[in-house]
Amino acid sequence: MVETFEFLVDRLATPIGELLIVADRQGRLRTVDWTDHEARMRRLLDRYYGQGRYTLEAARDPGGLTKAMRAYFKGDIDAIDKLPVETTGTDFQRSVWRSLRKIRRGRTISYAELASRIGKPRAIRAAGLANGQNPISIVVPCHRVIGSNGTLTGYGGGLPRKKWLLEHEGAL
Repeated sequence: MVETFEFLVDRLATPIGELLIVADRQGRLRTVDWTDHEARMRRLLDRYYGQGRYTLEAARDPGGLTKAMRAYFKGDIDAIDKLPVETTGTDFQRSVWRSLRKIRRGRTISYAELASRIGKPRAIRAAGLANGQNPISIVVPCHRVIGSNGTLTGYGGGLPRKKWLLEHEGAL
């Protein structure tokens, strides 16, 4: 028998666009993305869980996740620090994503620093690719990684959102 996944999805209006919050029935965050990138989010879910092997059911505030995200956008940056997350991906990707969660608010690091933090200092490009494939933006703060020269580089939600998030967290 093929395993299927039941996910709950809520939507949250934020100052920088509407956010999709996807959780499992245990209240663990599975993915966060912007509604203008919903097609990309569905492709990611297809890749990680199998096309046709998951359902998305509308739900209000699954596991209290929407409330926490709302608090974050209202200025309680720490509200997202302890949210439970569950992701699939390679061991390497998950090591990068775990490392991202350790970047403190108000701080940024370079891709080179990210690679060093996971014990693979020469895997800068691979760490950057894993950072870009992070399915749980904001909570797993891929936006806190910038270029070695301090420039804002790559963010799946767009550089204006990355800039806003970093300013919101006091990193810029």
